Amino acid sequence: MQPFHAEIISIGEELLSSESETLDTNSVYITQQLGTLGVRVLYKTTVGDDEMRIADVLRIAMQRVSIIITTGGLGPTVDDKTRQAVAIATNRQLVFQQALLDEIAAKFARFNVRMSANNRAQATLPEGAVAISNPAGTAPGFYVEHNGAIIISLPGVPREVKAIMEQSVLPLLRTRLGAPRVIKTRVLRTAGIGESHIDEQIGHLERLSNPTVGLNAHAGQTDIRITARAESESEADALIAPVEAEIRARIGDYIFGIGKETLEQAFADALARSGLRIVIGELYTGGIVQRRLSKATFCDGTLHFADQTVLERLRSAFQGDLRTVCEQVASALCAEYSTDAALVVIAESDSSAMAVTNGTQTRSRAYFYGTDVTTPEVPSGWAIAMGWHMLKSAQRRSDVGDQPASSDNR
Repeated sequence: MQPFHAEIISIGEELLSSESETLDTNSVYITQQLGTLGVRVLYKTTVGDDEMRIADVLRIAMQRVSIIITTGGLGPTVDDKTRQAVAIATNRQLVFQQALLDEIAAKFARFNVRMSANNRAQATLPEGAVAISNPAGTAPGFYVEHNGAIIISLPGVPREVKAIMEQSVLPLLRTRLGAPRVIKTRVLRTAGIGESHIDEQIGHLERLSNPTVGLNAHAGQTDIRITARAESESEADALIAPVEAEIRARIGDYIFGIGKETLEQAFADALARSGLRIVIGELYTGGIVQRRLSKATFCDGTLHFADQTVLERLRSAFQGDLRTVCEQVASALCAEYSTDAALVVIAESDSSAMAVTNGTQTRSRAYFYGTDVTTPEVPSGWAIAMGWHMLKSAQRRSDVGDQPASSDNR
């Protein structure tokens, strides 16, 4: 098993109930913290308060990762089953620790709260387990090492999880793993190409162990994260560089930025370099595109927003499927506003569509949903992405004097 692979097991019926409003924020936090050590979480499992089911989940986890962190089930009540489940999964007996009970009692005394008899259960741990002090509560955590894996059990209260992780668990794992001093991530931001198309091109890189490569998809955008573990920043850079170079060689035309650079500003910059003027038209989207583009800085006179009455008039003038209508409205808007390009998004009750055109090239997409369901964020995101790609391509073609016409539904 890879020493830098982990699984998080969230325990509690409240996490599975259809009537519960409890969110599992612990697993998100733990994932982030493990990432600082270069530990990759491969699995997240949620299981109810049944010791045999918890034990089954633990056995499976120990077969596939070397680090297992559980949250929840360490209270004093009868439905707190984590201690018993860990004992079953590791073939151990439960052992009462008087020193641990004394520590728990001292905490109750400091809190000026009477300790119930059932709190004795919290001082009973699997044989050979090492208790982990809880600086934010009374329930101690513990860890057990078994067959090359370590099981770390934490209480379920988020503030207690954070306190124990920072005070004890991270230092423990850092020592155990000999964790690298530097973990560096470089994010390549792409637009106008789907996650599946990226995966076709760089799927083999996503199987690397160091650096790791992962995808995070949004509407019209996909982030590619390259993360390296190393002893120094220069070593991390050296691991990242050839992977980034290969990604750029394969899909470089779709990379608009790195890190926190935004698609909106990339759109504005491409518009400025293209020397074109563009009009934006939105119907029934709530103005998503306009709100997003308002975050960027545009050159004066390059960006225009169509009046709603003009859009409604043009929409009613064209017939056919919504994607074709979007293309026609985009062309008509160019003439209406005397611009070189147009971007149009129309969201209706059962479908939505977008189109971008610069007069010689048109790109469009259509989306179909159930009745009374529409998600204008999707076509709006793709519209900005395809608009950026078209503007960038227009700049490149103008440099070589070649502007072919096309229609794209990528």
